[in-house]
Amino acid sequence: MHIKHRATEAPHSERKDLINLKRMLPFLWSYKGRVLVALVSLMLAKVATVSIPLILKDIVDALDTPVSSSAGLTQQIAIELPLMLLLGYGALRLMNVLFNELRDAIFARVRYRAMRDISKKVVKHLYDLSLSFHLQRKTGGISRDLERGARSLSSILNYLTFNIIPTLTEFVLVAIILFSQYEAEFALITFGTVAIYLAYTMALTEWRMHFRHEMNAHDSEANSRAVDGLINYETVKYFNNERYEVNRYNDTLEKWEECAVKSTSSMALLNFGQGAIIAVGVTLVMISAAQGVSEGSLTIGDLVLVNAMMLQLFIPLGFLGIIYRSMKHSLADMDLLFKLLDNKPQINDIENSKDLTVKQANIEFKNISFSYNKERQILHDVSFQIPSGHKVAVVGPSGAGKSTLARLLFRFYDTDHGEIQIDEQNIQQVSQASLRRHIGIVPQDTVLFNESVFHNIQYARTGATIGEVRHAAKVANIDEFIKSLPDGYDTVVGERGLKLSGGEKQRIAIARVILKNPRILIFDEATSSLDSHSEQIILRSLKEVAEEHTTLVIAHRLSTIVDANNIIVLQEGRIEEQGTHQQLLDKNGLYASLWNMQQDEEESL
Repeated sequence: MHIKHRATEAPHSERKDLINLKRMLPFLWSYKGRVLVALVSLMLAKVATVSIPLILKDIVDALDTPVSSSAGLTQQIAIELPLMLLLGYGALRLMNVLFNELRDAIFARVRYRAMRDISKKVVKHLYDLSLSFHLQRKTGGISRDLERGARSLSSILNYLTFNIIPTLTEFVLVAIILFSQYEAEFALITFGTVAIYLAYTMALTEWRMHFRHEMNAHDSEANSRAVDGLINYETVKYFNNERYEVNRYNDTLEKWEECAVKSTSSMALLNFGQGAIIAVGVTLVMISAAQGVSEGSLTIGDLVLVNAMMLQLFIPLGFLGIIYRSMKHSLADMDLLFKLLDNKPQINDIENSKDLTVKQANIEFKNISFSYNKERQILHDVSFQIPSGHKVAVVGPSGAGKSTLARLLFRFYDTDHGEIQIDEQNIQQVSQASLRRHIGIVPQDTVLFNESVFHNIQYARTGATIGEVRHAAKVANIDEFIKSLPDGYDTVVGERGLKLSGGEKQRIAIARVILKNPRILIFDEATSSLDSHSEQIILRSLKEVAEEHTTLVIAHRLSTIVDANNIIVLQEGRIEEQGTHQQLLDKNGLYASLWNMQQDEEESL
């Protein structure tokens, strides 16, 4: 099944922002108490903010009152009254700062826990997705989507708590004051300006959002190309393709640059329009207030109050334009994150699945047919058994379907037809975790973590002691090599184990599966990177390890499986022949032909 990574899709118009915001709420619910306290602090801060122009009006009017020098009492009141108002003014300023900072401090835990929880959920979901998704994903693009998505959640919470809700609260309080104390024209001009401002902002922002989508797509693509090239550093060097990789990266960045320039240029138009609307609105309100003062219907304090109200309202509203754009950008980033979460695993446990119980570790492949896609059938009605304690090898030309059998047994994929049983239990009826707990695999291409040698071996059983890890390394014939490294078992192997040779990586993989000690072993061309001497040592060790295990060996070099209890020869997804090494040689069929070919190759070396 083809899965397209959405970060590189064309800008989409099918985002469901309200649904995504609703999906965000559960990440806040664990701290609902803190959210409530933060919102109360927000409300108190805004009440203090809106009260400041009111007390400022009284201060101005009190100071504007004529004072008679012959009336001592009147003069005393004129002096004391502004002092009390000024103290109140200072107290309101202090309250505003106090409750704003209290809101920030209380909400910090909510914000960062939400980021942590959604990042954890996405990473867990990525591990739950099927192998088919990960074979076609772009690691760099997904990592960038995850980073931007978690950051967008924090941004949206910040915008809602520190900008949008406070501005709406202040807007409502200002509306109450203007409608209750002044002529309707002040409110109509103010809210008419706000309406025009919001309509202009939303319309222009929607128009220019596709630039942001394209920027995100090209940014993810550039990051994917950079990461992919660096992961395959050696391959790039083998073919002298450094300039080619840099040019591919630069071509994508060039597209990103064009979108970024268009985004910034269109933002200048948006900013100018917003500034012009605010300027016209404030001017009209000030003209109306000045006329009221000249006619005597308003005081100087009223003029100051209206001016302060307008400034208090339009300053955050000016930022609201930026916030709206940022919110749209964050919602676009969050949409990519939720689209990752919307990818469904192809392989799922059935409802109320039980754990696999392994007693004998008998394995049976019953009439297995399988294809990765409809165009090409990989396996055709394949049936064979691996009795308890037996070693069964699968050989055949490249593309015959050998490694596919291992992937089906590990349940990276489900069969199209037929079933695989372990101790007469269909593996599709048991939990994947319990199935994989009983299987150990040494893959053909061993990839190690960019951690210490000890960590990479202990990874098979994270609670293992240093003694157990060293014992596994000795059995895998790599303990002496590890001790010869500069930092011994603490030596960091580099990204994907690049500091080690193929054979060294493979022996670490063998040590890892030895440490896991499962009942079922899979060796997928496990000695393909070893020299003949090391291969013989490892084969003797593996023979000892596998004596009490049921073992499936996917082999290319036939010399490694001559001791197998049964050898299955695959040809174009069908069992061509099977038997012991000697029986197959006596048949003089495909196996004998492959054996003779390899013997001739070895003699010619």
